Amino acid sequence: MTTPAASTPALLTGLDSRLKDLRALYEDLHAHPELSFQEHRTAAIVAERLRAQGWDVTEGVGGTGVVGVLRSGDGPVVLLRADMDALPVAERTGLPYASTVTAENADGETVPVMHACGHDMHTTCLLGATTQLAAHQDAWNGTVVALFQPAEEIGGAPKLIDDGFADRFPRADVCLAQHVAPVPAGLAATRPGPVMCASDSLRVTLYGKGGHGSMPEAAVDPVVMAAAVVLRLQTVVAREVAAHQTAVLTVGSINAGTKENIIPDTAELKLGLRTSDPKVRDRVLAAIRRVTLAEAAASGAPREPDFEMLHRLPLTVNDPEATEKVRAALAARIGERMHVMARPLNGSEDFNVFAEALGAPSVYWHFGGADPDAFAGTDLAAVLEDGFPADIPINHSPYYAPVPEPTIEHGVTLLLTAASAWLAPEAQ
Repeated sequence: MTTPAASTPALLTGLDSRLKDLRALYEDLHAHPELSFQEHRTAAIVAERLRAQGWDVTEGVGGTGVVGVLRSGDGPVVLLRADMDALPVAERTGLPYASTVTAENADGETVPVMHACGHDMHTTCLLGATTQLAAHQDAWNGTVVALFQPAEEIGGAPKLIDDGFADRFPRADVCLAQHVAPVPAGLAATRPGPVMCASDSLRVTLYGKGGHGSMPEAAVDPVVMAAAVVLRLQTVVAREVAAHQTAVLTVGSINAGTKENIIPDTAELKLGLRTSDPKVRDRVLAAIRRVTLAEAAASGAPREPDFEMLHRLPLTVNDPEATEKVRAALAARIGERMHVMARPLNGSEDFNVFAEALGAPSVYWHFGGADPDAFAGTDLAAVLEDGFPADIPINHSPYYAPVPEPTIEHGVTLLLTAASAWLAPEAQ
């Protein structure tokens, strides 16, 4: 196999001089997060920068998505994707550029907003890569489609496909993306086959009969019903999923009632399920329905619960041949800091939607965004396999924020190195 890393230094020329600007961009995006499908400010910044670099830019794709296309002669088409949306989390990092933003969510509620998953870092790194690609078009051959995607947190990729993404832009020969992780900056990891789990998010509404808190015998209490469902659901994975299989079932939200002496009519649960096997997924979803219906019947509910699928994310599956191509290129660039994961992560992504719609192989990898000093004396191999130390903030935590240096430079380098496996002249 030809290793294309020899061409990467040309693409990296001048990156050092741009890191200060990229850091300022990252801090600005972090301080101004936007919820899914509300990424108007972020999208405008992305579009402005891409146009200034010389890209052909299309805005409003799938709502708030931005797509840039840049051609440099004949060659493969490479899709590079970054997500832009933030989460309803109140930031507690204490950073000077910490978010104080609030916004109205899809349910009309005012919520805090934070880049608690690192999508601001993803956007920054891809804009760094697009700058280098535009500045050094003599170092590569082909076409790059830079996709800045909205609403990854709620599975927004199908919206872009429904908006004609596959037909409106050059059809990719490979789809590449990365995600920042709470491991030391400088590391990267991927694997062939499943790399992240499928995800299902559900809303379950339980129905009771409202009444006075002093006379529960005249009511049917949906709060007690909900509590019973939550506890009973904890046995589904423990007792209905084999030990060698993967499933994570979380009840992340319970809403019921308005006052301590009023028994409400309804209680609402929001559940999240992660699986890496379609058969396990079907089994657990059936168990959720069975358990909930049974608890409602046992409580004497006046009607059966309602089940609403909020969103679904497919398995993120790396094409084996393309993954080896990326792994070899990254290993040539960063050496032993490039790791192969033993198993999929329990997190989920909607990136595979693009690969499926385009009929193209895809590769997804993770890269470190934590201060290396925080891991001094830690067995990094054990961290990658067994989990993170308790004092290391992880994605979706109110304390999570990748360190700008050296994460930005590392993320840009990885994107360019992986893309060069297809775009470098000697790789064709």
